[in-house]
Amino acid sequence: MASKSKILIVGGTGYIGKFIVEASAKAGNPTYALVRDSTVSDPAKSQIINNFKNLGVKLVSGDLYDHNSLVKAIKEVDVVISTVGAGQLADQEKLIAAIKEAGNVKRPHFQ
Repeated sequence: MASKSKILIVGGTGYIGKFIVEASAKAGNPTYALVRDSTVSDPAKSQIINNFKNLGVKLVSGDLYDHNSLVKAIKEVDVVISTVGAGQLADQEKLIAAIKEAGNVKRPHFQ
């Protein structure tokens, strides 16, 4: 049996992201959520963070605007899912650059 993909979700504590993180974890995928240090200590996000922990989600410290933290997080996984908000869509170029540098995430081939 093939092993499950390790999935990193960027924007996982956001409006849509929290549902993607939960679904991934419940599907049995090793799930990682990139979270800023300020998010972990934010009382407004504590319920989301605790839910992630209860689901076995690995919290990875990082930030979309910190290239080194992105590369480090991406090197731990096979798949990257971005659920960043509309205001950050253009900033996904930073994520793409980090994926290219990490070199371990492959583009899927559809048939």
